This record gives sequence, structure tokens and C-alpha cells, in this order.
Amino acid sequence: MGVLTEHAVVIAGGGPAGMMLAAELALAKVDVAVVERRPNHVLVGSRAGGFHSRTIEVLDQRGVADRFLAEGQVAQAAMLATTVLDMSDFPTRHPYSLGIWQNQIERIMAAWIAELPARIYYGREVTGFAQDDTGVDVELSDGQSLRAQYLVGCDGGRSVIRKAAGIEFPGLDPTRSNLIAEVETTEEPPRGTRHDAIGVHGLHTMEDGTVRVIVTEQQLGPSSEPTLRDLSEALIAVYGTDFGIHNPTWISRFTDMTRQAATYRAGRVLLAGDSAHVHYPAGGQGLSLGVQDAVNLGWKLAQVVNGTSPESLLDTYQGERHPVAARALQHTMAQAALQRRDERNQALVDLVSELAIMDEPRKQVAGTISGLDIHYDLGEGHPLLGRRMPDLDLVTADSPLRVFELLHGARPVLLNLGEPGGSTSLHGLTGSS
Repeated sequence: MGVLTEHAVVIAGGGPAGMMLAAELALAKVDVAVVERRPNHVLVGSRAGGFHSRTIEVLDQRGVADRFLAEGQVAQAAMLATTVLDMSDFPTRHPYSLGIWQNQIERIMAAWIAELPARIYYGREVTGFAQDDTGVDVELSDGQSLRAQYLVGCDGGRSVIRKAAGIEFPGLDPTRSNLIAEVETTEEPPRGTRHDAIGVHGLHTMEDGTVRVIVTEQQLGPSSEPTLRDLSEALIAVYGTDFGIHNPTWISRFTDMTRQAATYRAGRVLLAGDSAHVHYPAGGQGLSLGVQDAVNLGWKLAQVVNGTSPESLLDTYQGERHPVAARALQHTMAQAALQRRDERNQALVDLVSELAIMDEPRKQVAGTISGLDIHYDLGEGHPLLGRRMPDLDLVTADSPLRVFELLHGARPVLLNLGEPGGSTSLHGLTGSS
């Protein structure tokens, strides 16, 4: 066993959820360390991508949204069946989705983290842990050991932390799989997306000339790493040709497995992001869910570590975030079903598409996808209790400003919206997600 190094919080996994949580804790002056198995935050290929409206708001609350907006492309991207759900009338400064690849997201987040007092242990991973009444001993793959007050698993769907904590992961086994890759081709690929009785397929030429491929396999693929031959066979089955694919940058397989952790906390061990919930990536909600998990957990963990709040505050994390993910999982299963377009299913797709044009269904479904409809159950009280804090324009004695500008430090904020010097209209807000 190596030298024992102590941190208040250790985060296993440096993906978007882990990095967001590290930023939240560092802003709150909590001693935080991230253990990341990769040697750096350079991702090969574009990988996943996209943020929805509420997540852009969360980044805006921390003063970094512009960094992501500068590299991405805003669009009305929320969809149900064949209908694009226009969110331009939603009450937010960001009534759109942001198209941005995960490799860009991680590079921007890593640069932000570098400005904050957070430690990253690259090239290592958590292999196990033992917790007691006062903390957690965290074992690393290089033989070193860390001691933390709390350990958070942000280590993905196959989470070592979740398994070692004995947390159940109930849900549905996969019924279909997709291959996703970036390759070179010798033939010009067709434009657009194709749907059939199996699922969804498409090829898209990237800015650098490589082709991004997504294809649904004819049968559920094995859990082993996919090969170029697997991709070729899947393309031929759909298009009659593999377009001369060669020189892959990366190839990956994902399924429609849908699972959610039975609990997000086991003593001093907590879960966030994909380690807490996995689903088919229809609708692009995975990254957003993970970032919002991190922001909800971050301020609570900071309050407990700093001794401001009792440990019971951590139980509200599951109470608030578990229902949000459960609803998102239901939505992604519905979206996946609507991707299949045989004659019988096409009737359902057409009907749902007609309904989605109507105002109330549009607002309800787009509210779910965007995260703007989140309503945490905080008990009886004002109708706005548990709703997100809007980015109000404030007029102060000094100058006009936005509410979100007051939240950049991830500190609790108290707004007095009454008369100057008065105390009858105090409204508390934490800037939490």
C-alpha cells in the first residue's frame, strides 16, 4: 500500500458529471480530487454530444456557458417521433439545445477545472474501497491509497463504485444494439437518416472529412469490443454496401439497456451520472442528466463537509434526482420504440407526431427533454417551491445585473425583492439545480 493522501471528497471518473462535481466542490472551497483512468482529457473522436436548455442554464449560473456556446451550435433539436419540438417560446435565456461533441465538452471542462483548486489523478482508477464511521479508504490501481470523507462514483454504467458498494441496479436488459463510429469511406455516403423495422441508421460527413456512422444491428451484438467487420456487415444489411469504410478513428457499441440504481447513496459513497442511470441515448439526455446530478449533489456535499448542514441533507439528493432520471428513462424508452418504423409501428409514429404538434403536448415533452420542467418535491408551500430559479433581470443601486451573475461563486444567495432596507420580502435561493 502506498502513501496515504487525504482529501475531503474523492470522485471516481473524470467525465462530464465527475468534472462538474469537482468544479462545484472546488468553488465551495472543498478539498476535492478526481481519479481518472485516462492519461488526460483528450478524447479520440467526437463521442456523444449535446446539452439541453436547463444544463446550459446551470453552466450559465457558474459563468462558463459562453465557453461551450462559442464552440457548439444552437438548434431546436428536441424531437418526438418525427416532430421537432420548438422551444423558442420557453421562459429561459437559452430556449434551445446545444450541439457540441463530448471531446469538446471535456476539453472545455478540463480547462475550467485547471483554473480551480481541484486535484486530478490521471492514469489511475479506483479498484476498491472500505468505509468506516469517519471516512473512506480508496484503493487505486497503482497501489496508492486515498482517504476521503466521501467517495462519489462518476465512473459510468459499469461503475466499480456502485458494484463495490453493493447497490442494486434494477431495470431492463438490452433488446437491440447500435454501432457508432468515425471512419473514412471510398464511396459518398447518402444524406439523412433512415428508419426501418430494426431501428435508425445514418452517415454524416464531419468537418474533417471523416464520416460519423450510426447503424442499428440486425441482432443484439455481443458485449465484446466491436470490429470494423461488424460495422461493415451491419451497413451492408441496411444499405447493401459498406461504402468502403476503412481506417476507423473509433468504433463503439451501445444498447437500449435501461437501469437505475436502487439508491444513490450507501453511507459515505454516492453515485452520479451514468453510474446511477443508463439508458438508450435517444433524445441526448445522458450528458445533461449527469451534469445536473453533479450540481444538485455538489452544494449539498459542500455544506456537509464544511459542517454547515447535517449529513441528512445528502438524503435529499436521491429524493430530488432519482425521480428526474426515472422520468427521463421512461422517455428514452418511448423514443427508442418510435425509431422502429415497420408498417404497424408507423401508425403509432404518425399519431404521436400529430399530437406533438399541439401546444400542450409540445410543452410537456419539451419540458421533460430540456429539464426546464423539473419540480423537486419540497412539501407544501408556494407553487414555485422546488422549481428552478429563473435568470431574472435585477435593478440594483449600483447597476442592472442578472440573477445568474450572483451565482458564479456557487454560494447561497439571498434576494431582497422588497423596498430598500425592508425585510418583509426576503426570498432565499441557493442556485442549486
